[in-house]
Amino acid sequence: MRNYRKKQVLAVPVLVCLLTLLSQENVSAMHIMEGYLPPIWSLIWFIVFLPFFLLGIKEIRRVIHRDPSAKTMLALSGAFVFVLSSLKIPSVTGSSSHPTGVGLGTALFGPSVISVLGSICLLFQALLLAHGGITTLGANAFSMAVAGPFVGFASYRVARRLHLSQQVSLFLCAAFADLATYITTSVQLALVFPDPVSGFGGSLVKFLGVFLMTQIPIAIVEGLLTVVFYNLLSDSLPVFKEVFR
Repeated sequence: MRNYRKKQVLAVPVLVCLLTLLSQENVSAMHIMEGYLPPIWSLIWFIVFLPFFLLGIKEIRRVIHRDPSAKTMLALSGAFVFVLSSLKIPSVTGSSSHPTGVGLGTALFGPSVISVLGSICLLFQALLLAHGGITTLGANAFSMAVAGPFVGFASYRVARRLHLSQQVSLFLCAAFADLATYITTSVQLALVFPDPVSGFGGSLVKFLGVFLMTQIPIAIVEGLLTVVFYNLLSDSLPVFKEVFR
């Protein structure tokens, strides 16, 4: 009875957060909106992202071949990314801030897998939820599904080698992946829109200053939510703890 009540208590914040995310009406843009990048830069970021996507497909095949039951956890990781990244908060003109949700899947399967799951989520949001971002999909996918997960995974591995708890390691993975996504986005925007006086450096500082005002608290909340979700699943499915890398 005590365990049941504990699960109920843990489920409350998760359900509240999910319902809040799904009820958002401000869905005008991804973190770089449709048509905001010049065509040449859109193409460049698609080309840069493509090798990571292909590597991710290969890694997913390897994971499924090794353990067919991993399909369930892959689907869960993708759903977590989709739901969390659906929340949009207006930020720099032509862009928005939002959680990424990549920390859980990154810790489970490594960063390469997220290049596929994250890009699929971004594509579905563009096609089904009118979030835009078809032309900027390569840039958005690189920042959220490549740069973020690789930084998050590095943070996670360092934390585990320092013998930090699973919860703390997951928090750091999710939070740093979130922040890395928007540092990358700031670089992408600064390359396209350099400051007339101070150039790329000045523009980068300005974009970072605006993004981090919203993204730091979002990263902290995302890290906490990822830990809550991990605790909830671990209590319900003890085997869940064993699949983390």
